[in-house]
Amino acid sequence: MSEEIKIEESSGNVFLDIGFSKVEAEREQLRVDLVIKIHRLLKELKLTPAEAETRFGIDPSDVSRIQNGDFDFNVDKLFAILSQLNRNVEIRITPSDEKGGHLRVIAS
Repeated sequence: MSEEIKIEESSGNVFLDIGFSKVEAEREQLRVDLVIKIHRLLKELKLTPAEAETRFGIDPSDVSRIQNGDFDFNVDKLFAILSQLNRNVEIRITPSDEKGGHLRVIAS
């Protein structure tokens, strides 16, 4: 006997899909997006934790955690790391067409 597998389309936010409230899901997704951006920058710059400390003054343990997929950072810490990597972090506040706004990362 084969069971039918139920497939649901994703909302685009895994945290919302697994039951987080909209506000919590967007906050968690924001942190993940920031960590992924930092991970990509570190990879692009080919930085080891020691090199990140020497060149940018970033705590090597933070670099190791990011490179190992640890997402347990607060947003303030992630903003600070991006700043240390010579990246501008801009926060733009705009009206929303929907009830309740959205949190998101737009990186260039």
